[in-house]
Amino acid sequence: MSLWQKIKGEFVDIIQWTDDTQNTMVYRFERYGNQIKNEAKLTVRESQVAVFVNEGEIADVFDPGMYTLTTQNLPLLSTLKGWQYGFNSPFLAEVYFVNTKRFTDLKWGTMNPIMMRDPDFGIVRVRAFGSYTISVKDPSAFLKNVVGTNGEFTTDSVVSQIRNVIVAKFSDVIGQAKIPVLDLAGRYGEMSEFLVQNVQPSLDIYGLELHQMLIENISLPPEVEQAIDKRSSMGAVGNLDNYLKFQAADTMGKGGGSSTMGDALGAGLGFAMANQMANGLGGGGTPTAATPPPVPAEVTFFVAENGQQTGPFGTGVLQQKLAAGTFGAESLVWRAGMAQWTKAGEVADLANVFGSVPPPLPPQ
Repeated sequence: MSLWQKIKGEFVDIIQWTDDTQNTMVYRFERYGNQIKNEAKLTVRESQVAVFVNEGEIADVFDPGMYTLTTQNLPLLSTLKGWQYGFNSPFLAEVYFVNTKRFTDLKWGTMNPIMMRDPDFGIVRVRAFGSYTISVKDPSAFLKNVVGTNGEFTTDSVVSQIRNVIVAKFSDVIGQAKIPVLDLAGRYGEMSEFLVQNVQPSLDIYGLELHQMLIENISLPPEVEQAIDKRSSMGAVGNLDNYLKFQAADTMGKGGGSSTMGDALGAGLGFAMANQMANGLGGGGTPTAATPPPVPAEVTFFVAENGQQTGPFGTGVLQQKLAAGTFGAESLVWRAGMAQWTKAGEVADLANVFGSVPPPLPPQ
């Protein structure tokens, strides 16, 4: 190797980065101690930004394109180096390539359940998970506040912090929204947009932009979900008495006389069923005592007063408030099952409240 080839090998004359990964956010161009040659070629590809750093201080930033490095396009670095009259010799500087593409399908989720108050089930614990999309919008801020001196920085290094921010904001949103658990599935899109607006200010300091956030699932503890399944099953059965009669008749039809025990059981069920049918038709037998239905629970309503939620109140209390002049037909009310706050005068269940109050006396 000639002396000229040896000297030439100590200089960097082509600076570029071809990303062959899917999650690298920042890559530091490796010089291995080599100096950057005057008039070296810099190639910045689409979805990349090149940042020159001199002794820990950010100097010049290059957008996508091809450049020949001179003092004319390195004004800040020239100032830091003290090149008042230009330079013709190699120079030392760190070059960071920042990937500005969108990083998609990043995951978030609650590590611990979130406590919330539900109008149907009381206090419940919920978990949630989903995905989001981010990109680097301010390379200088991202290098200063997140990357530091790391030679290679990936999404794995930042997702934990972003997840903590998202979970904290999600806890605030779900607590303030006061949406029943059974209605949350229909509000995923609305809550996702609201989360993007609330999370973005916390990411601005990192130089990141949150483009999209998805809530994929909000789940209850297994025991609560089992209780909901049982309630749904009972609703599907309908009339339990008729269902038991059908099961008994079906068992008798499938017995087929296979065993004495089965015949006896079938006969017993048949006699019991016949006796119930006879009682229902008034044809003999000992009538069974009728069991009254359970006493219906009083319907209660929340009332909006001076911009605040009060209650819930029963109809008796609402009649007193109506007489006192603190409640009227224009007052906004809400109870479980109503889609939104509604004027009290438009709620059918409150008609008796207003009907019980006499009209004003006629003028004398």
